[in-house]
Amino acid sequence: MFFLLLSVQSLTTVMLLWVFRFLNLIKYREFSAQEGRLWMPIVVFLVAMIYSGSQALKHLSIPVYTIFKNLTIILIAYGEVLWFGGDVTMMMLVSFILITLSSTIAGWSDVQNAVSNLVSTESLASTGALRGYMWMFANCMSSAAFVLYMRKRIKLTNFKDFDTVYYNNLLSIPLLLVPSLVLEDWSSHNLLVNFPPDERAIRLGAMVFSGAATFFMSYSSAWCVRTTSSTTYSMVGSLNKLPIAVSGIIFFGDPATLANISAITIGFIAGIVYSIAKSVQKATPTQVTPTDQSKLEKA
Repeated sequence: MFFLLLSVQSLTTVMLLWVFRFLNLIKYREFSAQEGRLWMPIVVFLVAMIYSGSQALKHLSIPVYTIFKNLTIILIAYGEVLWFGGDVTMMMLVSFILITLSSTIAGWSDVQNAVSNLVSTESLASTGALRGYMWMFANCMSSAAFVLYMRKRIKLTNFKDFDTVYYNNLLSIPLLLVPSLVLEDWSSHNLLVNFPPDERAIRLGAMVFSGAATFFMSYSSAWCVRTTSSTTYSMVGSLNKLPIAVSGIIFFGDPATLANISAITIGFIAGIVYSIAKSVQKATPTQVTPTDQSKLEKA
């Protein structure tokens, strides 16, 4: 029950915010209906991003999914140019290409299968890959819209990090709970299958624990988008898979093949190139044109 899990995660995050504020550990602004209406498109993009991603993974392999997610970084980078001004340097493009190349090498066999399915019309229809690519396209667009529009609203409303976490999770509860009640099977038999008596407490506890993890993920995401950029946030999201791959080889016995080592190495190089590109971009004085100035004022 996918939507139910997401609802519990959002509800747990909101409850943690209430508890922490009651203990005077954090502060965030009270909910405003007017700000909620303006923030609602962000939550819609967030829910669409999560749902379309889960649907795409039903028909596409994880390596192919990862490649498209990495290509979305380029879409976000040029979206920032249109909305906030600035430019995409050659070094940044090189880093985007490298991170995409890294994921391509890591899942080369899956990429070959995906290409063969695209060439064969019968395979494309029979395997459901076409539906997967349609969901993947929706995921790429909603992902870019989510991070770009959230950054714009943060700038316009001067939202702090806990404000962003509060609005994202509070507004997402009805958007997740209603589809759960309408689309998911709430019969006693299905509930018994998903929550068997001997494991019910453990599974419910795991859902609440995942909600606590969502709290920290939401906060870190809000902080990253506010203090850096949408592109950097997306790039970090791609790079954070590299330590997982390394730990898999070191601690869990994953095969250290030439492809895996090459993919990890290229991925780390992509991160270094991107860091250098951002440092050079900040150090280089840029002349703001009237067009860029109007973009900044609108943002």
